[in-house]
Amino acid sequence: MKRKLFKQVCSEWRTNIWLALELFVVSVVMWYIVDYFYVKLSVFSQPRGFDTEHCYRLSFNNVTDKNPAYIPDRSEQEQSDDIREILSRLSHLPFVEEASLSINSHPYNTSNSGISVYRDSLNTEGYVVRRVVTPDFVKVFRYEGIDGESPEELAEILSRGEWLVSGLRFNRKDIDQKDLVGTEFFIAGDTLNAYRVGGAVRLVRYDDFNEWGSSVIASPQEDWYAYASECCIRVRPEEDKDVQRRLMDMSESLFHVGNNLLVNVTSFEEVKRRFQQGSYNTFRDMSFMLGFLLLNIFLGLFGTFWFRTQQKASEIAIRKSLGATRGDIFRRLLGEGLLLLLIVTPLALGTDCLLAIHEFNSYYDGGFLSLTRLLATSGISAALITLMIVAGVLFPAYSAMRLDPAETLKDE
Repeated sequence: MKRKLFKQVCSEWRTNIWLALELFVVSVVMWYIVDYFYVKLSVFSQPRGFDTEHCYRLSFNNVTDKNPAYIPDRSEQEQSDDIREILSRLSHLPFVEEASLSINSHPYNTSNSGISVYRDSLNTEGYVVRRVVTPDFVKVFRYEGIDGESPEELAEILSRGEWLVSGLRFNRKDIDQKDLVGTEFFIAGDTLNAYRVGGAVRLVRYDDFNEWGSSVIASPQEDWYAYASECCIRVRPEEDKDVQRRLMDMSESLFHVGNNLLVNVTSFEEVKRRFQQGSYNTFRDMSFMLGFLLLNIFLGLFGTFWFRTQQKASEIAIRKSLGATRGDIFRRLLGEGLLLLLIVTPLALGTDCLLAIHEFNSYYDGGFLSLTRLLATSGISAALITLMIVAGVLFPAYSAMRLDPAETLKDE
């Protein structure tokens, strides 16, 4: 049966070669579509390295000199003391679990501080985010160490003035994050001060749609508190209700320290939504576009196999006259399409690998292609195309098999 089918496909090569070319193009395009969603969904489902549930950001502004409570000529040290006092008052609220200060550091941040670090001939590649935070920051967002260190243990490392590192990429690929613990690094442009790495944390991703997270986490110097623009808190789960109103009600009485005044409280659900709105919109638009493309591919294959099956009405009638069952006929017609798909699949896989080598698809998990990713995306693509072929053969074949052979062959 298989040999006869192969001979028939070869004998009809003039028509089959165009169908094979169509299946080849469709296979490559389908793989690219599946690979895009595979990467996006895989990245989105990965651990983020932080937890923003029950977390809020507090925004403070300086009162102007028109305010009766304005204090003129406030020194930098006094401003730092004011910020520390605010942090202390927040920490003592019964519904607040943890409170921290930071500079360009909290998750879903539109501002970043970038550095490059090095030691001897070892230096980081690309952009490294420097997160300047008070030790309790890692407890607010529940960072975890690579070796299972708790947020409390990581906070102790920061309180000693040591660095935490996450996902650093170097000019050497054999460097493990654990190997960095206990070593000292310099910041590019500062050859006088060496900074000791006290711990490595699990990858802290930049956002939900990006697996990149090269960063160092350090405690601020004494004179930086006056410039700590981010105040973040974690509230107790059972107390996470109406938090914004409760804090704003305390604004004048509790959170007006020096010239600082609490003016806004934003949940991190809202911070995340605002930061990632562009990514959400892009993913939604791509989903509609690729869905429309899939529909066109389906209709193209469906129409091709419908027309092909209709052309074989006379052949179907002859086979029925010779005793072939409906199942035999359907398997024969379906087998032709699947055999052509099987023939072009190795060529399509080669083209897919070529696209990956030249980086036309998405970067994921340390590279542009892996065996697991190739097998998964190719299998899904082949399954989708097979379903389209089955649908394209099933309905016209069913209609053709209902025809009376004598009626079909009367003009022959």
